[in-house]
Amino acid sequence: QAQLVESGGGLVQTGDSLRLSCAGSGGTYLSPFSDYAMGWFRQAPGKEREFVAAISRYGSVTTYADSVKGRFTISKDYNKVMGYLQMNSLQPEDTAVYYCAAERTESTRRVITTNNYDLWGQGTQVTVAS
Repeated sequence: QAQLVESGGGLVQTGDSLRLSCAGSGGTYLSPFSDYAMGWFRQAPGKEREFVAAISRYGSVTTYADSVKGRFTISKDYNKVMGYLQMNSLQPEDTAVYYCAAERTESTRRVITTNNYDLWGQGTQVTVAS
């Protein structure tokens, strides 16, 4: 059962931008939001799920897959209790289902680039037309 919910996916053209959002769902409250490191992953048809971006609990540390570095930005809004993935200069190879994930952590600088998250969303489709 999904504990997070993503939104903001859709069909765009090459070079366009999208912003994905992530929030708790079904009674899952990410509170306090500053306790959670977050990440984004994606899975293209016929491929394994891959890491895209991660952010530490206070947002002081971020890391990205080489394929999206310089184009994507991960962030957290502590007032809205939302996680975001801003995606610019989208390319057809970015087409995938995008998943957000969250993990409560005590470390202030920990970023998680593997699947070791407790909370996951159900995914949102991003399709980039050439």
